[in-house]
Amino acid sequence: MLNGHNVIGFEESAKGQKTFQSFSTIQGSFLQEKFHIATNDEIEAAIAKAVTAFGIYSKVPFVVRAVFLETIAAEIFQLGDVLLERAHLESGLPLARLTGERDRTMNQLKLFAGLLREGSWADAVIDTAMPERQPLPRADIRRILQPLGPVAVFAASNFPFAFSTAGGDTASALAAGCSVIVKAHSAHAGTNELMATAIKRAAEKTGMPDGIFSSLIGEGATLGQQLAANPVIKAIGFTGSYRAGMALYETVTQKRTAPIPLYAEMSSINPVVLLPETLALKTTAIATSLAGSITLGVGQFCTNPGLLFVIKSKATEAFIELMVASLSAVIPATMLNQAICKSYYTDRTKLMNAKGVNLVYKGENLQNEYKGTPALFTVPANEFIASLALQDEVFGPCSLVVICEDKSQLVQALSAMHGQLTGSIYGNEEELIRYTEVVQILQDKTGRVIFNSAPTGVEVCHAMVHGGPFPATTDSRTTSVGTEAIRRFVRPICYQDCPQVLLPLYLQNNNAAGIMRKINGNYTRDAIQ
Repeated sequence: MLNGHNVIGFEESAKGQKTFQSFSTIQGSFLQEKFHIATNDEIEAAIAKAVTAFGIYSKVPFVVRAVFLETIAAEIFQLGDVLLERAHLESGLPLARLTGERDRTMNQLKLFAGLLREGSWADAVIDTAMPERQPLPRADIRRILQPLGPVAVFAASNFPFAFSTAGGDTASALAAGCSVIVKAHSAHAGTNELMATAIKRAAEKTGMPDGIFSSLIGEGATLGQQLAANPVIKAIGFTGSYRAGMALYETVTQKRTAPIPLYAEMSSINPVVLLPETLALKTTAIATSLAGSITLGVGQFCTNPGLLFVIKSKATEAFIELMVASLSAVIPATMLNQAICKSYYTDRTKLMNAKGVNLVYKGENLQNEYKGTPALFTVPANEFIASLALQDEVFGPCSLVVICEDKSQLVQALSAMHGQLTGSIYGNEEELIRYTEVVQILQDKTGRVIFNSAPTGVEVCHAMVHGGPFPATTDSRTTSVGTEAIRRFVRPICYQDCPQVLLPLYLQNNNAAGIMRKINGNYTRDAIQ
């Protein structure tokens, strides 16, 4: 039973008189539950608890944090069909997709738990003292990654589980040793409450400090800006629009006394380059694959291909015809929420009316039914190069084919491109060697280069990079998916000639946890004698 309350540590609170209701694009109406917007007092209470909890939790052994994360996963599973059905109503996503996303969310919690148990992620480095060294002795110097402090996480609209309340940002921040305050997404407030309650139960069951996790409800930008401006918050994880991300970026870099890192995933149209020989040989297969990628999830993935680069040829003409056939066969599906659906059709029309853009296929406007239909456009490469607006994201099942005259113009067009999460290229090995300059540009412009495959889908693993140069993200040195995400919420701290009793557990001579450490330049699990 949902009560519409904020979760503040181990307490539930509904002091605010202002409420809102979630709108279901499935039902075409508001859901009955009312959610209480957090008051200033509730926000301050969550922040105060987060500070106290951080002081305790940051010193908790890795293995205890791991048990906490595993227990969160178990509590999410215990929510059963209630969680899936609520998310379905609030997001419009099918139950099968939500079931997979729930499993992904649980598995990434378990993945971070495994990382914690293994321990080497903390980058423990020890250079022992050399008192006899000439001409000067060396002090005992030890370094390890330590958590930053309380972290704010902004839930995403398109992944109500995996990028939201208990998603990758929360999992990696908790793994790092930070306390977390989540700003619930107003589009799926009920889903957030269920997930937040599961995390609260897990914290209570495993003896975590009160305030290690809180979830606050807000509408618009007010709550987010309050969290971003608060000096207690030491980092932010965000997935959302470019406009909202840049508003937060301005706050954390210009309006705070001490700037903090903002890890914002904001905008990506994920270019796909189709080299001519391979396109001619595999025209049908590539067209079918990319049409499926464009329309997957009604185009509401952050890795849907919004740009297709081709060199003019007969194969290109055939490819576009096959794309139209595939796209026109797609059954319209419900979009995430009213606002996203409205923006999709508005942005699609704007792209269609841009200079040089030609309409190839456009499904009917089903905005009144909250459904998205596919669209495909073409543009000459010279027009693409001249207009930055053609790189604006159209969040939905829409793609723009950039037609280049030759290899030289392809290189020019790609060089004019903004930073992206992914860049894909289709080509055989010999072709790829001839187009190494194109591969290099994709490497420079993206966080993940994909060969002979559509970009949709992100594997949660140790090697994954889900990030990229601006404006895809605000920091291309990081990832929001995979175990490397933990490094966003830590910083290196060095201890010089520190007494053993005051050293972090993982830097002490006896290495009681048995983690891998670098001692005097060599990796070992051995204790220091």
